[in-house]
Amino acid sequence: MNNKNNIYDAVVIGGGFYGCTVALELRKSGYRVCILEKEADIMQKASYTNQARIHQGYHYPRSVLTARRSRVNFDRFAEEFSECIFSSFEKYYAIGKIASRINAEQFRLFCHRIGAPLHKAPEQIRSLFNPDLVEEVFKVREYAFDAVKLKQIMRRRLDKESVELITNAEVSKVTPLAGSLRFEFTTSNDKIESSANFIFNCAYSRINQVMQASSLPLVPLKHELTELALVEAPEQLKNAGFTIMDGPFFSIMPFPARQLHSLSHVRYTPHNYWQDIPDRPYMDVNAHIINTGKNSYHIHMLKDAQRYMPALADCNYIESLWEVKTVLPQSEIDDSRPILFRRSDLLPNMISIMGGKIDNIFDIREKLDMFLHKTAGRP
Repeated sequence: MNNKNNIYDAVVIGGGFYGCTVALELRKSGYRVCILEKEADIMQKASYTNQARIHQGYHYPRSVLTARRSRVNFDRFAEEFSECIFSSFEKYYAIGKIASRINAEQFRLFCHRIGAPLHKAPEQIRSLFNPDLVEEVFKVREYAFDAVKLKQIMRRRLDKESVELITNAEVSKVTPLAGSLRFEFTTSNDKIESSANFIFNCAYSRINQVMQASSLPLVPLKHELTELALVEAPEQLKNAGFTIMDGPFFSIMPFPARQLHSLSHVRYTPHNYWQDIPDRPYMDVNAHIINTGKNSYHIHMLKDAQRYMPALADCNYIESLWEVKTVLPQSEIDDSRPILFRRSDLLPNMISIMGGKIDNIFDIREKLDMFLHKTAGRP
């Protein structure tokens, strides 16, 4: 094992969008920071494999708090990351007649309550839907982001702030060390040991891999193996996105990084799930994916979507993107997306951080700033 003589003010485990943002915020506060990323580049996993939706709150009628935060953060995100914003498409939300948890009037009142723009869709759009299954269709204001361009933005910011980045690096263990923390990680060539005053665990679905290896209590998390289908939309739908609310329905919208559309379905996108529960054996995410296998459900997604929008019969399936979606257990109750910002009881200088959607990044920044001031955690 090699000893890396660098002693960092802070180390961030995970180079996704959240990990990179945490590192940048720490660097701006004067920290000497290093990101340890398991992949060959930043933002290769969940930061890329998602529906690329910038939420404005429409998606969360069962959680007004989440909806309002999304509404507030929407314009902030669009302004700060304008280079990666894709807004040149029309977005529509349709309300299902059967098995929906909300009706059209309730959805209208909900949008008014949170201040989200909402208009009745024009007749040519409404005619795309099966009237036996869809009550009403609304035109909304919602954008997508290009994950490749977002990665480029973050790489430039990391370089500008001189944040050290080590790729192909997997943290294997964290232990206490005289008021700081010792950590071990492996690269393609070596096993390395170093130390830091703080460690921020932003490894998303693998947060508990580090906790387990370090003999620390697991963070309660729920994981889903998910499939996101990429399709070529029919010509008449190429400049639009559609979401059917609010139940076992689907969403199809532009996926700018590939110039395609993504298709997700509440019933068929999740293939299976499991939970990390304290005092129970930890199930490694990668091992679970390998043991489970990947049998695509894209045919089922398309066939069910066609019942609501017959024009989707002309979609051309390209491929599926697979990823593990991780949420806090309370999200299952009201579909909320609270952030995780949790100090370890046994190692208080180790903090686990996770956000449920892209605009949560502003909430993460606020939590981090409060933490730094509260702990006087300045280098």
